[in-house]
Amino acid sequence: MATIPRHHGWTVERLVPLLAGTMVLLSVALTLAFSSWWLILTGFVAANLLFYATVGWCPASLLMQRLGLRRLDEPA
Repeated sequence: MATIPRHHGWTVERLVPLLAGTMVLLSVALTLAFSSWWLILTGFVAANLLFYATVGWCPASLLMQRLGLRRLDEPA
């Protein structure tokens, strides 16, 4: 039976999708509660995820690196 791999701490690669998912859920909640204009936030998050997937960085990942989070390809 295969074992499930465990994570070894928080990395930029784990936090970018976590932050994006949180922002999308927040945007949906704000859209339902207040105005459909909050869907612009969802579009912005989606654009950043596409940028991150193609280029390998986004503004949030750069901020996370400045705050001291490591990337998967960096030694621990």
